[in-house]
Amino acid sequence: MGLLRIIPAAPLAAVIEAIWDWDMPAGAFRYERILPGPGAGLIINLLEDETRVYQDSETRHCLRASGSVIGGPYRQSWIIDTAEQVRVMGVNFRPGGVHALIGLSAEELGRCDVNLEDLFGIDARRLRQRLLETTEAAQRVALLEQWLRSLCDEPTWDATILHAVAALSRAPDVPCIGQLQRASGYSVHRFGLLFRRHVGMTAKQYARLMRFRAVVDMAHPARELDWARIAADGGYCDQAHMSHEFRRFAGITPSEFAAARGPYPNHVPL
Repeated sequence: MGLLRIIPAAPLAAVIEAIWDWDMPAGAFRYERILPGPGAGLIINLLEDETRVYQDSETRHCLRASGSVIGGPYRQSWIIDTAEQVRVMGVNFRPGGVHALIGLSAEELGRCDVNLEDLFGIDARRLRQRLLETTEAAQRVALLEQWLRSLCDEPTWDATILHAVAALSRAPDVPCIGQLQRASGYSVHRFGLLFRRHVGMTAKQYARLMRFRAVVDMAHPARELDWARIAADGGYCDQAHMSHEFRRFAGITPSEFAAARGPYPNHVPL
């Protein structure tokens, strides 16, 4: 029991950040806020054939889907109940990875999770059944990795969009987007269309999300937090701008994040 997390070998490593298996006894009922990230995700619930998430609002409206779904990337936080997270497997795709591997529009996935069976039919049902019948976590992960490899011999990227994603990941500077578009040789419309299809959002939204992610990465492990310095290091014009953007993505203020942070940077106990 526990968490097993692997980075797959090439060529999957180019499109997948991690494949993981979570197998733990049911815990007490507790909500956790999940912070948004730049990549899509695949979730397979092995406890029951349903996935449930909750809107990050006062109503906590429950959104139900099948036990095997692909979704994201998201630009706002959402909520899970940790008592439901008992036997779950997942795949964290790199930005643009889900489109490169299976041709799905990341922009559509960002609007609504997609049932894996709607995409792959009986093959998806058989995969979940085989995972249910496999007792060892390492074998389940290997089985899921093998299935992912069967989807595509070699991921297909648009080289110019891949370059733009890499550039904005390193330095999420909104003004440089125009330079990236002009260097690509694409028109403004074509560049924007391809970026949304690959990444699931506009280049400007992606740059803003990556700045937010940089702040989370700096703040989560720090014992003493100098928010003004973090804002400057994160590329914000001032602390107020950072706080506004942080709340927009996370649903909470930087101070609330600091007070509630737990062992995992993307999971914030409520």
